[in-house]
Amino acid sequence: MAIVVVDASVVIALLDGGDAHHAAAVAALAEMGRERLILPASAYAEILVDPWRRGADTVAVIRRFVTDLGIHIEPLTRDIAERAARLRARHGALRLPDALVLATADTLDAIALTCDRAWPRASRRARVV
Repeated sequence: MAIVVVDASVVIALLDGGDAHHAAAVAALAEMGRERLILPASAYAEILVDPWRRGADTVAVIRRFVTDLGIHIEPLTRDIAERAARLRARHGALRLPDALVLATADTLDAIALTCDRAWPRASRRARVV
């Protein structure tokens, strides 16, 4: 079983049927089948921002969605933080939240699934939905 680190953009697209990347995100996750899905804690925080604006009930729906998909929340470690810093140093346009997802994939020897077409320039692990 391979490991797939999922970016917040993919989860947000999955949750929003009106998102431009919704169909691609659904297809990509269906293609992953039984792979182990990982969501970095930093990306988990990203997907909860808008639900917290809407209220605790919406946050509960997101928590259930993550749990039902069997997504594991990966904590930020020193190694991940240092790898993310290196990525940011090398790729000035890469935002820290994105670098943290890519660094998590690198640390776990996984692929990183995203909707961001710029990621493959920063990492060979990036796969765009």
